Amino acid sequence: MPPDQNNQGSRLGIHPDIWKLGAVSFLTDVSSEAIFSVFSVFFTVILGASTALLGMVEGFADFSSSSLDYISGWLSDRSGKRKPFALIGYGFSALAKASLVIAQSIAALASFRIVERLGKSFRGSPRDAWLGAVAEKSVRGYSFGVHNALDKAGAVAGPLLAYATLAWLGQTMHAFRILFLGAVIVALAAVIVLTFVKDRPGRKHERENIFMAWQKLDPQFKRYLIPAGIFSLAYFSFGFLLLRAYALGFSIEDVVLLYALFNAAFVAASIPVGKLGDRIGRKYVIMLGYAAYIAMSLGFIFATQKWEVVALFLLFGIFYSIDEAQNKAFITDLEQERRASAIGLYNFATGLVYLPASVIAGLLWAFHPTYAFGFAAAVTFLALVIFVSLRFDTAETRGR
Repeated sequence: MPPDQNNQGSRLGIHPDIWKLGAVSFLTDVSSEAIFSVFSVFFTVILGASTALLGMVEGFADFSSSSLDYISGWLSDRSGKRKPFALIGYGFSALAKASLVIAQSIAALASFRIVERLGKSFRGSPRDAWLGAVAEKSVRGYSFGVHNALDKAGAVAGPLLAYATLAWLGQTMHAFRILFLGAVIVALAAVIVLTFVKDRPGRKHERENIFMAWQKLDPQFKRYLIPAGIFSLAYFSFGFLLLRAYALGFSIEDVVLLYALFNAAFVAASIPVGKLGDRIGRKYVIMLGYAAYIAMSLGFIFATQKWEVVALFLLFGIFYSIDEAQNKAFITDLEQERRASAIGLYNFATGLVYLPASVIAGLLWAFHPTYAFGFAAAVTFLALVIFVSLRFDTAETRGR
C-alpha cells in the first residue's frame, strides 16, 4: 500500500489502527492481569491447592503461551488473513476467563490457567504481523512501541482493579467471583473493539505446508534466531528479581511496588525506544537491549543498597520494552512475505528455550543467586557477540 494511503488519518504520526489494536491489547491485559495478580492466592489460599501444583500449572501455562505461535502464524500467512486468527485467539481467551465465574474445583482452575494462554499464543503472531503491515517502515518502531505501551498499561491497571475490588469487598469467594466477572466483561469488550478494526491481509501462500514455510523464510531472519535463541537461555523468571529484592531488605509490600515500578518504566520507555530504533536502526537498539540485560544481571550481583535495586528494576523495565516490541519490529523488517510465520517461529523457539533456562536459573540459584545472575550475564554477552558478528544490513533492517 502506498505510504500516503497507509498514513491517511494518522494520529500522532501513526496509523489509527495502531491505536485501535493497542486499545484491544490494553483491555485484554486489564482483564488478564486483574486475574493473574490474584490467581496464586485464590488457587492456594481460597481453594486450598498446593504450591507444588501451582508451580506445575504455571510452568505449563508458560509453555502454552508460545506453543501455537508458529502454527497460527503459518495459517495466517497461508490464508493471507490476520483478523480472523486474532479474533479467534482473543475470543478463546475471553471464553476461558468466563469459565472462572462458575469454576468450583482446583482442576477447573488449573485448566483455565493453561487453556487461556493458548488463546494468547494463537493470536500473537497474526496480530503482530497485522501491526507490521499497518505501520509504515519509517515509524514501525514507534508504532510497536505505542502498542506495547498500551498493552503494558493494562498490566498496571489490571492489578489496581483487583486491589480495589478486594479492598472493597474483602478477600471472600464472592469478591473473587465479582472480580472474575468484571474481568470477563472487559475481555469481551476487547473482542468487540477488534471487530471494528479493518483487516490488513498479506499475500496468500496457499500451497505451502508448515515445513515449506520455514524453508522460504528470509535467511537473515533464520540467522537472527541464533543469537535470539542463545539469549533466551539467559532468561529467568521475574520472580527471581523479586526474591533478590526481598533478600536485600525490601518488605513484601515494597516488592509489590517494585513490580509496579518495573511496569511503569516499561510503559514510559516503550515509545522513546521505538522512536530511537526508527532513527538509528533497530539492530543497534537490540544491541542496547543486550547491554542493558548484562548490566542489570551484573548489577544484581553487586547491589547492596535499596536505591541500587530500584535503579536495576528501572533498567529492567527499559530492557523489557526493547525486548517485547523492537525484536518484533526487527523481524518484520527482515521478513517481508511471511511475517506471521516468522514472528510465530521466533516466539515458539524462544519459548522452548525458556523451559531449560528456568531450570538452570533455579539450580544455580539454589547454590547462590550470584551464580544465576553471572550465568545470565555471560550467556547474554555471547549472544551479543554473535549478533554483532552477523550482518543485518539490508535496506529493510535500517528501519528508515
